[in-house]
Amino acid sequence: MITNNRHNANQTSLFEGVDRIAILLYVLLVICGLISITSACYDETIEGGFFTFAHSHVKQALWACGALVIGIIILLLDSRYYHMYAYYAYALGVLLITGTIILPEALAPTINGAKAWYDVGPFNVQPVEFTKITVALAMARVMSNYSFSISNTHHLMRVGMIIFLPLAIIILQNDTGSGVVLCSFLFVLYREGLNKWICIPILIVATLFIFSFLFTPLFLLILLVVIFTLSNAMMIGNLRAHIIFLASVCGSALLLYGVSELLFTNALSGYTCMIIASLGGVIAAGIYAVRRNIPAMLLTIGIFIGSMVFVPTADKIFESVLKPHQKERILSFLGIVSDPSGVDYNVNQSKIAIGSGGIIGKGFLQGTQSKYFVPEKQTDFIFCTVGEEWGFIGSIIVLGLLCALILRLMKMGERSQEPFCRIYNYCVASILLFHAMVNVGMTIGLIPVMGIPLPFISYGGSSLVAFTILVFIAIRLDATPRKGLMTA
Repeated sequence: MITNNRHNANQTSLFEGVDRIAILLYVLLVICGLISITSACYDETIEGGFFTFAHSHVKQALWACGALVIGIIILLLDSRYYHMYAYYAYALGVLLITGTIILPEALAPTINGAKAWYDVGPFNVQPVEFTKITVALAMARVMSNYSFSISNTHHLMRVGMIIFLPLAIIILQNDTGSGVVLCSFLFVLYREGLNKWICIPILIVATLFIFSFLFTPLFLLILLVVIFTLSNAMMIGNLRAHIIFLASVCGSALLLYGVSELLFTNALSGYTCMIIASLGGVIAAGIYAVRRNIPAMLLTIGIFIGSMVFVPTADKIFESVLKPHQKERILSFLGIVSDPSGVDYNVNQSKIAIGSGGIIGKGFLQGTQSKYFVPEKQTDFIFCTVGEEWGFIGSIIVLGLLCALILRLMKMGERSQEPFCRIYNYCVASILLFHAMVNVGMTIGLIPVMGIPLPFISYGGSSLVAFTILVFIAIRLDATPRKGLMTA
C-alpha cells in the first residue's frame, strides 16, 4: 500500500509535479482527432450549421470535454486509491464485459457482429475499453507486491489468469480484435524480467493460427520442436545437448516412420510419427526440468504441449468459432482468396486514399477518396483521412505524437521509485503501441482488419474516455512526490 505523503512546503500549484509534456501531447492528439473526424464526416447538407449536434465532430468534441473533466478529477484524487482499489476495479471490469453477453439485445445490442456494447440512451458504450484499464491496474498491483517474482511459475500463472479471464470473455463477445490487445502486456512481462527465450515461443504460438493455413501440420510441428528446443538452449545454455536432443527427436520420428513403412505398410503417417517422437521428447525434457528444478523450462514445455494440441484443431476452430467476415479477412490477408469488390474493398480503398495524399496532402475537407469510398472512415480507417488530407508529412506528425506520448509514458515509469507506477505506465504504453501498430497496419494492408481504433484519433466516446483515463492515471501516479514513497 502506498503510504501517506506530505507535499513539500514550497508547492504552490494544485497540479504540482504533473508532467506537462504528457498533457501537451495528449491535447495535441485529441485536437488531431477532432480535425480528422471533421474531415471524414462533415456533411454540408445537414441543417443547423457546422456546430449542430448531428455532426460527428460535435459529438466527439463533447466527449473530449467530458474526458478532460474526468482527467482533471483523476489528477485531484489521491494516488493511493489506484493501488488500493485495483482488484475491485478489475472485478467490476470483468462484470461489465460479462453483462453484455448475459443481457438481452435491448440493453446490450449486437453491433457489427459483436455483442460487446451497452445501449445507454443516445449512446453506445463499449465496456471492454474500460476493462483494459482495470487489467492494467490489477497487473500493476500483483506484480508490485514485494513477494512477487517473475521467475516464479505460480506468480507468473497468476498474472496470466488476470489477462486470460477477460480475454476469454471478450472472445465470447465475438470481439476478438479488442481481446488481442490484452496480449500486448507480454511487453510488460518482458520489461519486468521475463526471459526473452520464453517470450519468443509465446509470440510463435500467437502467430501459429495464421500459419496453420499456409503449411501442413507436419511442417508446423517440426517448426515448433525446433523453435522451442533452441529457445530452451538460449535460456538455460548447453546448445550442444539441445541439438543432440533435437536430432534424437527427429531421428526417432524418421525411424518410426521407416519401420511403419516396412512392416505395416503405411500404418503410421509422418505426422503421427512426429507426434509420438515429440511426446517422448517432452517426457524426457520434463523429467530433466523437474530433477534440475528449472521452472522456466517447465513453462515452455507446457506452452509446447498446448501448441501441439492447437495445430491439428486450427481448422476446426477456424470453421466453428470464427464468423464468416473474420474468415474472409484472414484468408484475404494471406492471399488465399481475393475479392476486390468484397472483403478486399475496404483495404484497397484505404490504400488508394492514403496514396492519393502524396507528400503534403490535399488539404482540410478536400479529401474525396476517404470520404466517399472508404467504409468506417471515422473509426477503424480514420488514418486514411490523415493520409489523404495531410499527406505523408501529416501522417508522420500524427504517428510522431503517438510515439512521443508512448516514450514519455515509459520514461515516467522508469523514473518512478514505485514498481506499481512503473508497471502501470508500461501497461499503458503497451496498449497505445499495440493499438497504433495494428490500426495503421490494417489500413495499409500489413495486418488483417481487426476493428481496433487509433488512440485519440478515431471517433468514439468509449475509446476516447478510456484512453484518457489510462493516460491520466499514469500522469497522476508520476506526479506523486517521489521522496519517501514506500509500498507494502
